[in-house]
Amino acid sequence: MSMVTLPGLKELIESISHERNLPRLAVQSAIREALLKGYERYRRAQNLERKQFDEDYFENFEVELDIDGEGFRVLSTKTIVEEVTNTDHQISLDEVQQVAPEAQLGDSVVLDVTPDQGEFGRMAAMQTKQVLAQKLRDQQRQMVQEEFQDLEGTVLQARVLRFERQSVVLAVSSGFGQPEVEAELPKREQLPNDNYRANATFKVYLKKVSQGQQRGPQLLVSRADAGLVVYLFANEVPEIEDEVVRIVAVAREANPPSRYVGPRTKIAVDTLDRDVDPVGACIGARGSRIQVVVNELRGEKIDVIRWSPDPATYIANALSPARVDEVRLMDPESRQTHVLVAEDQLSLAIGKEGQNVRLAARLTGWKIDIKDKAKYDYAGEDEKFAAVRAKYQSEEDELEFEEELEDDNQEELEEEDTFDTNDDE
Repeated sequence: MSMVTLPGLKELIESISHERNLPRLAVQSAIREALLKGYERYRRAQNLERKQFDEDYFENFEVELDIDGEGFRVLSTKTIVEEVTNTDHQISLDEVQQVAPEAQLGDSVVLDVTPDQGEFGRMAAMQTKQVLAQKLRDQQRQMVQEEFQDLEGTVLQARVLRFERQSVVLAVSSGFGQPEVEAELPKREQLPNDNYRANATFKVYLKKVSQGQQRGPQLLVSRADAGLVVYLFANEVPEIEDEVVRIVAVAREANPPSRYVGPRTKIAVDTLDRDVDPVGACIGARGSRIQVVVNELRGEKIDVIRWSPDPATYIANALSPARVDEVRLMDPESRQTHVLVAEDQLSLAIGKEGQNVRLAARLTGWKIDIKDKAKYDYAGEDEKFAAVRAKYQSEEDELEFEEELEDDNQEELEEEDTFDTNDDE
């Protein structure tokens, strides 16, 4: 059997496997696919008869690597027929029976169709190199996807490699002893107080493992996601790890709309154990536990509040550190509430540029309107909401009536169709 030699094939496989952290079998598979594409390019260039090659024309061809002999062969699987119409896919019965008398029509044979060393020209070799580079990238992306797919939503240790536009490219690993993989930290997922100098280390939240062939890192990580805060508390508070204390909700504003407002997080916790204070467990003795989380998030403000099944109590707690005098649930259906505070607590309840009330609303799921208790008109506000509710109810009744009317008309039409069918019979 003829063979096209590839000097240094064994060393090439070893070096690619080491440099790209790929198994040798994966590298060999990529080389075989690349050589087959190179052979296709060679055949198309030699196509003097102007044959039409479909995409699946070369499916019956394969490349066999001889690693010890440092070369390759091209093999073609052909079907035995009476009369040959395509020499690439078929071979005559008479020709096969000269070598194998027992051969029959419809059987398949594998033939060596390796081109001569000189015929496998420069263009085919260039095509092989291009395809090999692409196949190796595909193999790497597939391995990264398989390695990190189950780690989505977890926290990884990362190291700063370089900067690309406004993104930071980090090196992350799926575990101890595993090779590092590049991950992208976009501008919107960065913290304003972070200093992303070369080789600096951070904990990051793995948001997404991208699929497909797009360029750039496959892993999208975040420092601004609420999941990072949850992980840090779970890692620092044993009661959360032991499920004695549970995190009910988190609202985070890591990148406030104004540069005059710093990052802030509100976290609601609860417990079923009467002997455990969930807020105190998260804060720790003299703030030791929460300080570790704050340090990792570069000084971000964190409010830990007690969750309550009573919406009024929960809303009052969520507006911490402001003191709330009264919570009025004006419209439970649309989840609107008025929170009454003393005049000296107004600015604290609202927060700088509305951050405190904005986070409290996000945490509780209620629309919160902060009011000065001294100036609050109970009767006027009740009357206003009663009018709104009456109007809303009226619109709902009207819509329900129209739907019922439409259903009645549809039933009448169906009955008429039934009668018409009976008359025709």
